[in-house]
Amino acid sequence: MKDPFMETLGLSVRHLAPGEAVVVGVVRQEHLNLHGTAHGGFLYALADSAFALASNSRGPAVALSCRMDYFRPLFPGAQVEARAKEVNLSRRTATYQVEVVAEGKAIALFTGTVFRLGGEA
Repeated sequence: MKDPFMETLGLSVRHLAPGEAVVVGVVRQEHLNLHGTAHGGFLYALADSAFALASNSRGPAVALSCRMDYFRPLFPGAQVEARAKEVNLSRRTATYQVEVVAEGKAIALFTGTVFRLGGEA
């Protein structure tokens, strides 16, 4: 599956299976905020990409709501991974939790719910 936005950010898919996905990236200079750490938007895009892949692995889905909590900063050169897993699947909706990790530490936590266009469990 080709995703031009992911390619622009330098993100790649490490794992994809029904209801789960792992997306990885490296914090580059263009991903930094004014503090010299990974911009929240970069981390959100990483998590959202894993969320999108995991949710759409069950058929077409669109986001209804998303939330992200940030725990610690990341610096240039850090390899970061977003691990999405399905926590609820129903006929019309599904919810996913995405752990953003680097060097074995929790960086952020993303939770998102989708509307399933196909509606099959």
